[in-house]
Amino acid sequence: MKKVNINTEKCKGCGLCIDVCPKNILQFSNRFNESGYNYVECIDDESCIVCKSCAVVCPDLVFTLNKPAKQGAGNG
Repeated sequence: MKKVNINTEKCKGCGLCIDVCPKNILQFSNRFNESGYNYVECIDDESCIVCKSCAVVCPDLVFTLNKPAKQGAGNG
């Protein structure tokens, strides 16, 4: 399961999330959404620490973050 999901159609490309990401894994895409905005994409989902900084600063609420289940949980 991906940790970082971005609703690219709602993203207006403000870049606030890029500035606050401590792992520097967000960048502007080379593509545009249907509204003509150069949206943000995650370039390294595995490096995400799910700090939620991107979701907190996003004025358009485009981020959904999933914390991975802990390995071995429920065994024993």
